[in-house]
Amino acid sequence: MPTYDYQCQQCQHQFEAKHRISDPRPYCPECGGVSNKLILTAPATHGAMALGREQAIRSLQPQLKNDAHRHGPGCSCCHH
Repeated sequence: MPTYDYQCQQCQHQFEAKHRISDPRPYCPECGGVSNKLILTAPATHGAMALGREQAIRSLQPQLKNDAHRHGPGCSCCHH
């Protein structure tokens, strides 16, 4: 279910709400006022979509110039 960001028209309180896109917007939990949707946060993805998203995120991150082993103390991945 997607998460939506809202701001109350009366008291300006910002809050998040999870609901179906077809559900009516919630009232402010602080004062009960009418809220405006601010930002739509994309829903979490699973399976193949998550793998593609993860690869896309990694491709945008800066790559290390030195390929030296970077694991911390106690790492046994390279010790036989």
